[in-house]
Amino acid sequence: MEILGIDVGGSGIKGAIVDIKAGELVTDRYRIPTPKPATPQAVIETIEAIIRYFDWHGPVGCGFPAAVKDEIVKTASNIDNSWIGVNASAQIENETGCPTHLVNDVDAAGFAEAEFGAGQNRYGTIFMAAFGTGIGTAVFHNQQLVPNTELGHIPMHSGVAEDYAANSIRKNKDLSWEEWGGRVNEYLQLIQFLFWPDIIIVGGGVSKKFKKFKPYLDLDTEVVPAESRNHAGIIGAALAASAKQRG
Repeated sequence: MEILGIDVGGSGIKGAIVDIKAGELVTDRYRIPTPKPATPQAVIETIEAIIRYFDWHGPVGCGFPAAVKDEIVKTASNIDNSWIGVNASAQIENETGCPTHLVNDVDAAGFAEAEFGAGQNRYGTIFMAAFGTGIGTAVFHNQQLVPNTELGHIPMHSGVAEDYAANSIRKNKDLSWEEWGGRVNEYLQLIQFLFWPDIIIVGGGVSKKFKKFKPYLDLDTEVVPAESRNHAGIIGAALAASAKQRG
């Protein structure tokens, strides 16, 4: 079975058709820069453009950088505040006719990694942290998701963690891999102290560069890069839509 997966990020909105049995993209990824400002109308129009690009008429899974409950956006840390309270799924469905399911973006990436990637057949507690524009998180216990954890917002250094250790901070402050790796290590040590996970999976685009900062991580917990790399959000959004359809 194939489903269109879409991953809405702070810098880009990406989509591809996914074989949900294999957990693989069956098309090339198509990416459009995230509109600025990232208002509901602008982002929904971009998502619709991706659906039209693939000439897609089936179900759509959409990973979204916010807490999502019953298809309604509840937070807006890296998107426009006007998103709060919006049912994006209903609007996309009305415009395209495609049944659409919205899920937190890192929860989606976590689904992909738990089903097909670094968390496959792993029990106990899996913690996923995606370092990008912010820090998104997903927590699974015995393969069951604890949704909308938003642990990139825990306090650190008189602010929140993502304002200290997100990949965007590395880029904006021109930090070396050693400097930034130290910040990531501080964050993950705090997560370890609070949750004692059995494995930590590092996601987001920076997962492709894991070897550059791995030497600066000093944890008791096993830390590995996401095996799906930056495709995890697309694959997981499709998996979440499939699960929603099955009810």
